[in-house]
Amino acid sequence: MSSMRFLRQAARSARTFSTTSVARKDLVQDIYVKELKSYKAPPPVKDAHVGAVKVFSAPAIPKPPTLPVDLAAELNAYDAAEPTKDEVEVKSSSAHAGEDVGKGADAFLGFLEADVKPAEAHH
Repeated sequence: MSSMRFLRQAARSARTFSTTSVARKDLVQDIYVKELKSYKAPPPVKDAHVGAVKVFSAPAIPKPPTLPVDLAAELNAYDAAEPTKDEVEVKSSSAHAGEDVGKGADAFLGFLEADVKPAEAHH
């Protein structure tokens, strides 16, 4: 029976118990807010960019290319010009670089698709 009595008394005391907390002042927050309110921004500095930024000047407008007066004569002169020695050497050296040069992609693909014959075993 003492346990019943204890429960009733605990229930009554729980109802009368207050859980409100005492409001405490936060000193750091108060100082921070006071300093924020008293802050005055410095006035803007005029011409702060002088010496740090170059003055922009637009580039000169390029002149359009002009066509020659006698275009056909110049094209004929270009076609008649002989190739230089360097050009001839480059062409001849690239022709002998490999034996499949000039056969094209179809020949290469045919080579890849061809059946590989197994090597005969030596006895």
